Amino acid sequence: MSTARAERRVVPLPWMQRGLVWTLGLGAFGLAFSITTTAAYLPPILGEFTGSTSLIALVLAAEGVFAITLPLIVGPWSDTFHTPLGRRRPFMLAAVGPIGFCLALMAFMPNLWTTALLVFAFFFAYYVYEPPYRGLYPDLLPPSQFGRAQGIQHVLRGLAIGGALVGGGFLFHLWNPTPFLVAAFVTTLACLVPILLVDEPTVPGDRVFRGVRSYLSTAWCLLRQERDVTMFLLANAAWEGTFAAARTFVVLYITVGLGQPLSTSAITLGVVSAGYLAAALVAGRLGDRLGIAPVIAVASLVYGGGYMVGGLATEWHDWYIPVIFPVAVAGGIVMTLAWGLLFKLMPPQHRGAISGLATTTKGLGLLVGPLAAGIAIDLLRPHLESTDGYQVLWPICGLPILAVVPLVVRLIPIERRKGDVDVRTA
Repeated sequence: MSTARAERRVVPLPWMQRGLVWTLGLGAFGLAFSITTTAAYLPPILGEFTGSTSLIALVLAAEGVFAITLPLIVGPWSDTFHTPLGRRRPFMLAAVGPIGFCLALMAFMPNLWTTALLVFAFFFAYYVYEPPYRGLYPDLLPPSQFGRAQGIQHVLRGLAIGGALVGGGFLFHLWNPTPFLVAAFVTTLACLVPILLVDEPTVPGDRVFRGVRSYLSTAWCLLRQERDVTMFLLANAAWEGTFAAARTFVVLYITVGLGQPLSTSAITLGVVSAGYLAAALVAGRLGDRLGIAPVIAVASLVYGGGYMVGGLATEWHDWYIPVIFPVAVAGGIVMTLAWGLLFKLMPPQHRGAISGLATTTKGLGLLVGPLAAGIAIDLLRPHLESTDGYQVLWPICGLPILAVVPLVVRLIPIERRKGDVDVRTA
């Protein structure tokens, strides 16, 4: 038994493969830069055509529809699309041009409806690129590097989000289309890097499209048969919904609920961003050394518990700032390591399909999380007058995180068992 384990042990990656981790991470950098620019600076563009915040929100919320539906087709299709370029990269190559094209023209449309159509085309291309890109990680890396790879990816994502928000703000004041033009260039360049520089292994087989019904059936069968993957997807839906709800209402909680100026929310968001960046720097090594599921379980207790305590606040105190930082670090650890855990759980022959399912749970989070939080705030506003109802946001966010901790604990022995085998074999 010990000899067999020794034969399966993954040795440390040589320097060329360590460079591969950074090369793959640039795809996430490009995706994060594009979606952050769109979310932050598209509303003012749409505001020139309509005064309805509902219409503006509807255009942006359409991302969730694409995230729920499209990956269920693209993900499993990328498992069966055998070409000299590999299985994943043809989809990424087909999507990267439309992503850049839509971003470049987004601020030049003459009215609301043409802008909305271009935004929908951007979302379509975005979710053609993402599931196959996610599938490249377990295709190319050994299990011992999944945590570190996700840590590097989230460092690059953090840099992209910060650059798009801060740099885009200055550029937007200079000329409204500038952030979108810069995003088109940066995103296209970054997303091309994994396509051009990664040597994806080719697998013998035909270039087939089995049909939408077949791929949806594959997704349904995986949900029924791969119970450990299903447990992860339930947990991921909770994490993504919480993240989406907090991101949507945190500024309003501080400015309306606690009556603080925008400067306070800016400082708070800066502390949260610093916590997420710190988490990305340490999470990978912790996950690879101690196991990803145990680290997520412990971090979830701090993350969810911090949110629950946050629901007790009815007025602002400056000492909240140092308390927020460790909660942000814990949340960053959970979000950083989530996909690394999934990579260890997924069967090699269904990596694309399961990546699509996981992206679908992200779409569910984008739709359900903010909606549930918004309804709760409206319903409890008469009863939580001191914060105009906004303090309920934090229990709404904390409860799902704590509720899925038992699922993560159940995945600990499964991760150890599956991670003991090098899953690069497809």
